Amino acid sequence: MTALAAGVEGSNPTLNIIIFAIFVAITLVIVFRASRNTRTASDYYAAGRSFTGPQNGIAISGDYLSAASFLGIAGAIAVNGYDGFLYSIGFLVAWLVALLLVAELLRNTGKFTLGDVVAFRMRQRPIRAAAAVSTLAVSFFYLLAQMAGAGGLVNLLLGITGEWGQNLVIAVVGVLMIVYVLIGGMKGTTWVQIIKAVLLVLGALAMTLWVLGKFGFNFSHLLQGAVDKGGKTGAALLDPGKQYGKTGTSKLDFLSLGIALVLGTAGLPHVLMRFYTVPTAKDARKSVVWAIVLIGIFYLFTLVLGYGAGALVGPEKISKAPGTTNSAAPLLALELGGPVLLGFISAVAFATILAVVAGLTITASASFAHDVYANVIKKGRVDSKHAEVRVARITALVIGALAIVGGILAKNQNVAFLVALAFAVAASANLPTLLYSLFWKRFNTAGALWSMHGGLVITIVLIVFSPAVSGGAKPMIKGVDFHWFPLENPGLVSIPASFLLGFLGTVLSRERNDEKYAEMEVRSLTGAHAEKASAH
Repeated sequence: MTALAAGVEGSNPTLNIIIFAIFVAITLVIVFRASRNTRTASDYYAAGRSFTGPQNGIAISGDYLSAASFLGIAGAIAVNGYDGFLYSIGFLVAWLVALLLVAELLRNTGKFTLGDVVAFRMRQRPIRAAAAVSTLAVSFFYLLAQMAGAGGLVNLLLGITGEWGQNLVIAVVGVLMIVYVLIGGMKGTTWVQIIKAVLLVLGALAMTLWVLGKFGFNFSHLLQGAVDKGGKTGAALLDPGKQYGKTGTSKLDFLSLGIALVLGTAGLPHVLMRFYTVPTAKDARKSVVWAIVLIGIFYLFTLVLGYGAGALVGPEKISKAPGTTNSAAPLLALELGGPVLLGFISAVAFATILAVVAGLTITASASFAHDVYANVIKKGRVDSKHAEVRVARITALVIGALAIVGGILAKNQNVAFLVALAFAVAASANLPTLLYSLFWKRFNTAGALWSMHGGLVITIVLIVFSPAVSGGAKPMIKGVDFHWFPLENPGLVSIPASFLLGFLGTVLSRERNDEKYAEMEVRSLTGAHAEKASAH
């Protein structure tokens, strides 16, 4: 059913699979141990708020640094130089928005989900339903991208070829994800993310030092090596404009993508949910600081790894390899440490996918169980303390099955457009509503509904009629062209539109909730009653 071939010439697929199996075995033991204390909704959704700031910060970095961060950015820097590193800058700057505007206030105000915060001073049922729809949309598209990415990595890292082989690996990733979430809940998932983050940072550190050592620990010599290996276009690696900036549209496209990345992070539900796993607001702040430090260090590593791949492997060989730019880091590992280092990097890449999809699944299941089942369907009167967790586990099973089917169907599609859609929806539907709820006294239910539903609809419509879906350089649907929106990412239009809709919906409605806002302001800024809210 599966054929083992040399996905990367010189690799050892069997060794790669063995190393990956060892990682899975160790994490499964940890997940089973963590499951012993998963009894209440707080245990399942927020790990009993038992993680310290540093632990949660490491887990956040594990949740955030996806396979795209590791393989994609290193490849982008190797082939496009300066323009590729701009992705690293955007992803890192996004955390300052999360730290300064969201982390502490969110921890003080909510219990488990985005819906808790937004519905605090609004009409509960419509707001929670809208928040759940938005959360499920972001989570599903991000999940689909990760699952489809797993199929693409198979040929590159494990050398498994053929339709059935790739489908089988996507199914295996999905089943493991479901096991992690069903058994371990947030506590088990968090430990998987911590282990993965440590492995990823240590692996990147070892490769960074190894690359620098080959150039006498002189970064200028490394850059010169990349320029020399790049041939006629080598000098362009050090200047802006190799990938973006050739036309007016590409400049706008990069601006739109940058805005979506920077603002989308603070609206990603699986990132927001991590702030609830710590006992206090102070720990929430600490976790973001730790996450910023680790993510910042990692993205500095990608600068060395990217230019190192360019200097030691060469853009031409990278572009011809299976997976093209995604092969830069594995090819560099093979060049440095042979099949053993490549096997370790392969395992880390798959661990990355597992950790991210587990975090997304628990977030989506928590949103449905807590917001839709407990507060919309049951109107806050759940029969027993275990009923909500039971519904969350059933939802995780359904989401996992859908993700497997979706990942198999989307494995040959343009994955970048799915990630862009997730970030754009998070930045358009979630962030404006969240910021208005926390900082605008006049904001009301109508404004929140206009902002969430409007942001979601506008984003999806603009993406569907963009060059990313049809008519572009690498469209999702080939052979047809029905695009009328010129940009591949809609953030430049959809994010301001969502803020505007939230404003118009509020001022055109007569509803006021000044007393509730005063209570929310005190709670969000001081943490008063936050522990009481957490206990419910």
